[in-house]
Amino acid sequence: MKKVLYVPLDDRPVNLDDVITLGHAAGLQLITPDPADIRNRIDADAEASGDQLIRTCSPTFGNTANIRQFIVDHAAKVEGFIISIDMLAYGGLIGSRRLRENGGGDYPNYDSSTAHLLDVISQIKKRYPHKPVYVLDTIMRLATTTFTESLTYDAYVESRNFMGQPRQSYTAFSDILNGYNTSDTDTQYGDTTEFDKEQYYNTRQHKFKTNYYVLDRLARRGYIDFLAIGVDDAKTEGVQINEIRFVENFINRSLGGCGGQNANLAIILPDADGLGHSLVARMANHLNRGRKSRTKFALQYYGPHGSTIINPYEYMSVHENILRHIDIVGGQYVTGSPDIEIIAITDAAQVSSAMTRIEANGAENRATVVIDFVGQGAANAVVTDALLENPYTGRLLGYSAWNTAGNKIGLSLGMGQARYRFLVSEKKEAALEAAINAHGSLLFKRFLKDYYYKAVAIGEIRTYSRSHGKYSNFPQTMADQNMLVFNSAEDYEHMLTLLRDRMQILVSTLGDKPAFSIGSTDRAHNVKQICGASWRLAGYNRVHLPYENPDFLWGRAFEITLAPAVKLK
Repeated sequence: MKKVLYVPLDDRPVNLDDVITLGHAAGLQLITPDPADIRNRIDADAEASGDQLIRTCSPTFGNTANIRQFIVDHAAKVEGFIISIDMLAYGGLIGSRRLRENGGGDYPNYDSSTAHLLDVISQIKKRYPHKPVYVLDTIMRLATTTFTESLTYDAYVESRNFMGQPRQSYTAFSDILNGYNTSDTDTQYGDTTEFDKEQYYNTRQHKFKTNYYVLDRLARRGYIDFLAIGVDDAKTEGVQINEIRFVENFINRSLGGCGGQNANLAIILPDADGLGHSLVARMANHLNRGRKSRTKFALQYYGPHGSTIINPYEYMSVHENILRHIDIVGGQYVTGSPDIEIIAITDAAQVSSAMTRIEANGAENRATVVIDFVGQGAANAVVTDALLENPYTGRLLGYSAWNTAGNKIGLSLGMGQARYRFLVSEKKEAALEAAINAHGSLLFKRFLKDYYYKAVAIGEIRTYSRSHGKYSNFPQTMADQNMLVFNSAEDYEHMLTLLRDRMQILVSTLGDKPAFSIGSTDRAHNVKQICGASWRLAGYNRVHLPYENPDFLWGRAFEITLAPAVKLK
């Protein structure tokens, strides 16, 4: 296996476990920091008086010094790098949003400690100029982080609404930094009640200076081979927009871009948690003999065209977002004769037509990726039922229905591109077998998590958590967002047992669906190798989910660990 150094956005499964599995499906071994050094957690403790909550406390962030040293120590042993700026500079995504007492000094000398961390990128590129260095960065989201350093859900709601209000348009870097509080009518916004807006603006200033440093001191000088900038939980107006336009202008002016993008050097779009998948796909394309060619992607909508859809947490249409993700993974958008066809389902009423197309693609050996845009954060029941009743679903190269539109696109296209490049280039039987098991496991997990957990089992967990909150002065509807704090230890253990029991049943339920038909004499198949127009297939033989594996990683219902292991033969 080719080794790639990977510093994730944080240690949630979507950014760590799933990306590692995706690497295996593409013949890559991702070398990651010590788990303790990338550990991210929201507040794990509470101060209370009886049944009255006073405040939450004790979050966990990554160890930036150790992460920098990890990069230095392992640089000689790998063939490429994928590095998260948020983790390297701030200890993770939630660390990059911590409220600050100041926004740092004047750019570029705004923070010597942060610059020291970031400059490890130029250090490794100078030392290993032929190894690809891919970087993911984020534009800070509008909202604060709920239950981190005592911030509440009310602070999240107020900050998102407050920071999403229209701002005066600025293009100069210093004007943007100093104009966060200026409305589009050139007046100043008033005070906030649930969070300190000045500390928030300090945080935003520091993060935007880091964004600029990465662009100006690293990408522009050639130390980054490709930069993916995700706009986290965005909106069509608010404090992010000037930052977004500044980045787009910089890409045009200094990185040879057009329309704010450069498919060869830097892309900015709405996403964060899908960027790890996307950059692993680009790395797979580069290392698996694909650096001189681009995978051709075609796109079919079943429902409204993506150009007519802008999702609530994004500033870019679904269609443009897909095109930009194709750029990130190293692909090329075409209207005919594709290597991979994207089936974008935007209306459940058209799922029958989508299934007809998926069947035709399967019969004709055309690689296919499916994205369920109907579900809002979880898979849609009608779409999922149709997919799981069809054995050709087991041959998909990529699929997702998880979270925001940008996340779904990044996960599914990342899976499709990474897998395709491996399938058309690998010849060794042992490598092909290990990779198909990884891909089968990841595809199975997507349905197990995106639908059976996120749309089915999670409801029972949330209901129990909310009905067993231990603080009388706290809204019970929020309990499941931090169950370690707002439920008793006994209730938490009950929910953990409930989760594990339910997931064992649901693994069996999913495995019996025609999409997998695990262990039956008429099993569904996955793609083991692509040899020109011919496909070698393998059947789904068995699946195992260790009973102790499902866990509430961050102590909240929204996010769980889930690692089913599928074997094909």
